[in-house]
Amino acid sequence: MESAVSLHSLVKTFGQHRAVDGISLEIPRGIIFGLIGPNGAGKTTTIRMILDIFRPDSGEVKVFGMPAGDQVKDRVGYLPEERGLYRKTKVLEMLAYQGSLRGASPSAARQEASDWLDRLELAEWKGRKVEDLSKGMQQKVQFIGAILGKPELLILDEPFSGLDPVNQDVFKDLMLDLNRKGASIIFSTHQMDTAEKLCREIALLNKGQIVLGGTLSQIKSRFGKNSVMVEFDGDGSFLQGLPGVARVDDYGQYREVRLLNGADPQALLRAAVERVTVRRFEIMEPTLHNIFIEQVGGHVAHA
Repeated sequence: MESAVSLHSLVKTFGQHRAVDGISLEIPRGIIFGLIGPNGAGKTTTIRMILDIFRPDSGEVKVFGMPAGDQVKDRVGYLPEERGLYRKTKVLEMLAYQGSLRGASPSAARQEASDWLDRLELAEWKGRKVEDLSKGMQQKVQFIGAILGKPELLILDEPFSGLDPVNQDVFKDLMLDLNRKGASIIFSTHQMDTAEKLCREIALLNKGQIVLGGTLSQIKSRFGKNSVMVEFDGDGSFLQGLPGVARVDDYGQYREVRLLNGADPQALLRAAVERVTVRRFEIMEPTLHNIFIEQVGGHVAHA
């Protein structure tokens, strides 16, 4: 099966800044794929090259086996990081116009937009101007604009940015539903917990390069079960100084301890029992957040 997106040795510079530095990537069809990384890592620039908004200085972009550009644009929906809507335009009119740009007849575009507004509980706002909507409502409207016409590939740049928990769940459920119905989805985020819950595969970018990539199970297996959750009563400051401890994350009620390769978790348990009252001790596979911190750490790129 052809990939949804193929990237080969992409390079993009802006002045003296190399935003993307030799990225190669195959994104399978039919999955939710996460482009993750800190701000300034190159995620948005990569997305804009997939969309042919930016042309790479060198390298190749293919979408559904064809060069990125006009011949595939009607098969792709896009939610940009910058939320931009025609604020003085009525909601339904604006969405119907966007749908017609994708090739739908005016009546079909209007009906599809109306159906989506009903589904997202915006029916009473159809005739109102965009500027009258709350920020969360506007983000729903822009999401609808991205999915009109049932695109085969949906590209979402930081779709959860600025959303409250309720609307985050709305967007999450929509993404899962669209994916189950056949859409391939690529989304960028710096929220590791969200990526871990939604994505089958990810690529972690930093300073314009892919630091690691693959399925979540492949990535986690590379790092082993070197994380331990310790819940206890007492002073846990001793943990950081123990042999074999790489880092300690303090979450108030418990600590997550990342061990060095080859370190014995039982030695950590024995040391803890000697100093505090241990309530819970659990060996865990590393979270994507843990892996992100370990791989990027203090080497975060700056836009």
